[in-house]
Order: sequence, then structure tokens, then C-alpha cells
Amino acid sequence: MYRDNLFTNLLAEMPTHLPEELFQNILVRPNLRIERILSHGHASPEGFWYDQEQHECVVLLQGAARLQIEDGWVDLKLFDFLNIPAHQRHRVEWTTPEESTIWLAIYYGDCL
Repeated sequence: MYRDNLFTNLLAEMPTHLPEELFQNILVRPNLRIERILSHGHASPEGFWYDQEQHECVVLLQGAARLQIEDGWVDLKLFDFLNIPAHQRHRVEWTTPEESTIWLAIYYGDCL
């Protein structure tokens, strides 16, 4: 059986304690990286902004989150997705504290 990833189900192998957000690569190829991110009440550190070289599309598979984009806010709930262009500064303001928030992040573009 071919197994390229760390696990075979995006909702499987959920840790019971998350002192920090957990980032797990699922697939890495030239110009493409797919990652599972687990949050549980986590947010970006005060004053921290992501400013990435590649584009990012995030899909929320469980929980809820609020992202701050330089010019506003985006509230995400189950199965919402957001495409974030390269160098669009953003940060995680809030994720649900009562359950894990599961993100599927797809990074793509020439800069990987």
C-alpha cells in the first residue's frame, strides 16, 4: 500500500493535549504543500503576522476561527475556505477553546 502521508484520515490521531498548535505535512511536492493544522484555543502571538512567500488556501474541517487580514476580519466556520495571496499579511485571532479546530492548509505557487 502506498502511503505518502503521516496518517490516512484528517480527523484521526488527534492529540488530547495541545500546548501549542500542531502542524503536520500531508503532502509536499514542488510548488505544493498540504498541511493539517490543529488548534485548540490558540491564536497568533501578539504583534505576529504571517507574511508568506507562497499562496495559501485554508479549509476549516472542524471548529471555528477568526483571522485578521490587514484590512479586516474573516470568521471561519465548518467547511469555510479562504484563499490568502502570497504576502497578504494575516494572523489567527481566535480558535474555539472547547474543541479542536482542524485546518487543511494548501500552500501553492512558484516560491516553495
